[in-house]
Amino acid sequence: MVSFLLRRIAIGLLTLLLITFVIFGLIRNMPGTPLTVDSAESDPSKSISPEDLKRLEKTYGLDKPWPQAYLVWVGNLCQLDLGRSFTHKQPVGNLIRERVGPTLLLTVTSLILAYLLSIPLGLWATVRGGTTGERSVSTALYMFYSLPSFVAALFLQILIAVRLGWLPLFGMKSDNYAQLSALGQTWDIFLHALMPIFCFTYGGLAYYTRFIKSNMEEVIRQDYIRTARAKGVAPYRIVVHHAFRNTLIPLVTMIGLTLPSLLSGAVILEQVFSWPGMGTLFFESIGRRDYPTIMGLTLIFSSLTLLGQLLADVLYAVVDPRVTYS
Repeated sequence: MVSFLLRRIAIGLLTLLLITFVIFGLIRNMPGTPLTVDSAESDPSKSISPEDLKRLEKTYGLDKPWPQAYLVWVGNLCQLDLGRSFTHKQPVGNLIRERVGPTLLLTVTSLILAYLLSIPLGLWATVRGGTTGERSVSTALYMFYSLPSFVAALFLQILIAVRLGWLPLFGMKSDNYAQLSALGQTWDIFLHALMPIFCFTYGGLAYYTRFIKSNMEEVIRQDYIRTARAKGVAPYRIVVHHAFRNTLIPLVTMIGLTLPSLLSGAVILEQVFSWPGMGTLFFESIGRRDYPTIMGLTLIFSSLTLLGQLLADVLYAVVDPRVTYS
C-alpha cells in the first residue's frame, strides 16, 4: 500500500503540474489583461496611458513571458504563497478562505441529503421493482434528472420568491442581518439557502437513486443471493447485508469523484442566486482576468479531483478485502 500511495502521489503531482501549466498559458493568452479589461469596459476616459501601463505591468509582473511568469508562480507556491488578487487587493489565500464556507454550506448539505435519501430510495426501488409505486417514483426521478438545475432555479425564484414571497430571492443574508439575534441570523441563512440547496440536491438524488438501483438489480441476480433466499434468510437482511454490501465499490468510486464538487460548487447556480461562494469567485475572476485568483482556485479544484480519485482507490481495499495493491 505504501509503495502504491507513493507512486500515485508522484503521478498526481506531475499531473497537477501539467494542469496548472496549461491553464496558466490559456488565461495569460486571453484577450485583455487585469489592467485593461475593467477600465476599457467601464469608462473609456479612464483608459491607461502606454507609459503607466508598462509601469503597472512591471509592478504586477505582467511584463514577463508567461512561461517565465509560471515559474515565478510555482516558486511562490513552494513557499505557500498563492499571490495577491488584482481585483480584491488581498492575498488569494484569504480570499478563498472567505468564500469556502458559503460553498461548503450548500454542497456538503446537498451531498448529505442526496445520499441519505438516495440509498433508501434505491433499495426500496429494487425491492418494489415493477410495481406502480416504483414506476411512479422512477418517472419522477427521470423528470428531475432531465431538468437543468439553473432552469429549476429560475422557476423557483419566480414562483416561490417573487409571486408567493415565501423565501428570499437571492443572496446569503438579509439587509438587517447584523441586527438579528444569533438564532435569527441562523434562520435567515437557512431561508436563503433553501432554494440553492434544493437545486443542488435534486439532480444528484435522481442520479444516485438510479445508480444504486441498477447496481442492486445486477447483484440480486447472483447465485449467492438465490442461495440466501433458499436458506430462508429474511428479505431485509438479503437486500441490506448481502446485496447492498457488494455494491459499495462503485458507490465508493462515485463518492470519491464527487469530492471536487464540495469546493467548486456550481458556477451557474451560485451566479443565479448571487451566492458568495467559490463558484461565483471563479466566474468573477475570469471576467476580470484576475490571474492569481484563477490559478489559486484551479490549483484547489485540480488537487481535490486527484485526491478524490486516490481516495476512491484506497477505499476499494476497505470495502472489499479481495482488493490489494502492490
